[in-house]
Amino acid sequence: MPQQDKATLLPLPPVDRVQQVIAALADYIQHSGLKQGDRLPAERELMAALAVGRSTVREVLSHFQALGVVEARKGSGTYLLRAISGATIHMPLTLDTQHLRDALLQTLEVRRGIEAEAGMVAARRRTDADLINIQAKLDEMERVHLAKGTSGPEDLAFHLAIYDATHNPLFRQLLEQMREAFERFWEKPFDRPDFARRSFPFHRTLFNAIAAQDSDAARLETLKILAIVEEDIKEMSK
Repeated sequence: MPQQDKATLLPLPPVDRVQQVIAALADYIQHSGLKQGDRLPAERELMAALAVGRSTVREVLSHFQALGVVEARKGSGTYLLRAISGATIHMPLTLDTQHLRDALLQTLEVRRGIEAEAGMVAARRRTDADLINIQAKLDEMERVHLAKGTSGPEDLAFHLAIYDATHNPLFRQLLEQMREAFERFWEKPFDRPDFARRSFPFHRTLFNAIAAQDSDAARLETLKILAIVEEDIKEMSK
């Protein structure tokens, strides 16, 4: 069996050092097999591999720490806290709050804008293949929901299919950047499997709007789903 190419760090031309090192290190982490809890190369290794100074390396590591993706441990090194790639390390999207209610409501404000727009764009741009994919995800969501009373992962897959139907990769990239915050909606918040259960029928009407290429209706059905989510956050957190 041929040996796989080993991930390497290569010297960079003198343009925007910090941004280049951010992208190069994120790409290295993604392709080197580093996992959560693994130690990153030492500062001196990074300086030599990337042909940059200590201050640049430290600025990049500080940037990663501010995003909450690495942790510096005194006398031990810098460790990876979560998987990252060049597409997911530029925006500080983790929430510094100990209160689930506040975190969900803050995330919902952002999710509402992204998903309402995604529904409208998907309705305008969806292809027949997109529609088949969205319907397959919806059918599976409905099957699991009817069998178990909840369908978190399948619900997420349905929304991802809508994002893909926009044919704008930024929608999925934004979700990937916010995945940790967004996934709280699909992990039985407040330990309530009935969280947002009342929104279940509106996923079918959202699909129907996208199928009909009715962007206004797609936006309205999305907002109906998220209105129920907001109501349940407030009610179940009392």
